[in-house]
Amino acid sequence: MGVARHRVVRQKTKKPVSHRILVGEEEAIFGVLPQNLLGNLFKPASETAIVWNLIYPRARPTLSLAPWMAIPPLAGTPSLRDEDELTPFFWGHGVDGERLQVLEEALRRVDGDEARTEVDMILLGSRNVVVIEAKNLASLGRCTRYQHGRCPEIHFPPFAPGAVAFCRYWEGRTSRFTEHLEFGSRPTPNQVGPLCNRHYQLGRVLLVGTAIARLLDKQLHLWLLTSRKRWPTLKRDWEDFTGRIRDDGLWRRSRALAWEEVVTVPVR
Repeated sequence: MGVARHRVVRQKTKKPVSHRILVGEEEAIFGVLPQNLLGNLFKPASETAIVWNLIYPRARPTLSLAPWMAIPPLAGTPSLRDEDELTPFFWGHGVDGERLQVLEEALRRVDGDEARTEVDMILLGSRNVVVIEAKNLASLGRCTRYQHGRCPEIHFPPFAPGAVAFCRYWEGRTSRFTEHLEFGSRPTPNQVGPLCNRHYQLGRVLLVGTAIARLLDKQLHLWLLTSRKRWPTLKRDWEDFTGRIRDDGLWRRSRALAWEEVVTVPVR
């Protein structure tokens, strides 16, 4: 199956996007990105700017997988080898502003009508698809419904009076965490600290990546990009999450990489 993209007709942006964008600010993608991402470019610790500034120069027009596989990981299999040419999609868009069409179907399968999962980076090659979660100062995301006392499984279970909802990540046909992750038993009322809360963001990114890989018949990789300084804060959650991945091949292809190592990849 080919990689279809929505056709977007945009002129290249003429005014500066942000002083934090160091290269490529003329690309059409900055004319189509949603306002929340554009607004993030002006924050002092902008993850959006870091993702663009470090990856864009190394992916013009494609990114070679081999040197990235050679990066010594913070966590994950250190000796993986693969060669492929990967096309980058930043927050679902190519640098030309086109939206990755297959992403919409993947998001529909995973999230339905709920708030759509935002994947920082998708890299598509002839055989591989890489989904990337990037972190600078932020922590890995938790479930806001659980955090705010609105979890349909715990605070409003299906059998409770007036309950009308269920969590699609436990119940949905194409969106169950447990199809891919060892999350144990379904949450019960008054349960404290369910794994679906702890690993909510990474779980959703994995589901979206799996859906894309299946739709395009490609091999999935899951990467976390962060700094060495931030890694000790994320290490425990990342290693617990990847240790629960059911597929041994995906477990081997799940790697945490340091921004400091990314800069050693040659600029193209």
